[in-house]
Amino acid sequence: MTAATADYAQRIRANLGETWLPRIYRERILRLRTRSYHFEAANPKARIEIQHTLLGVELKIGRRRLLCPDLATARYLSVFARVGVTDVAVPYDITKISHIADELESSWYRMLLLVEQEAGKESRRALGRLRGLLIAQAREEITAAGAGTKMPEFKIKKK
Repeated sequence: MTAATADYAQRIRANLGETWLPRIYRERILRLRTRSYHFEAANPKARIEIQHTLLGVELKIGRRRLLCPDLATARYLSVFARVGVTDVAVPYDITKISHIADELESSWYRMLLLVEQEAGKESRRALGRLRGLLIAQAREEITAAGAGTKMPEFKIKKK
């Protein structure tokens, strides 16, 4: 990693501010009641697709297909699959997933756009290194934040 790449990465993260993927994850998602989700083979270089089949919505990661309960969950998980995270927290309340998926996708594409804007005059190889660095940093921060509990907590009020 060159000093220029690290400098570009720092500027992009500063520009993203509150919309930096790990920050959204820590401050918005982990504060909700969640359940953990495990990706069997997370590979950030694999092609990620959302497919609509007769059985429902599937998230296709490389050659693997994961059945998702709805489109919002598939969109939500696709962002983390692109980052290459193996364990992630998924909000238990399905009404919140769609809005959070919008934020995560916006953050992801804004990060890629900022890579092009900040370092557009650099070579394709340098742009690839910068993207890889930002993705690695996001993966490290999300992994460090954790995936929450296996099952959500249900607080029962005693009479």
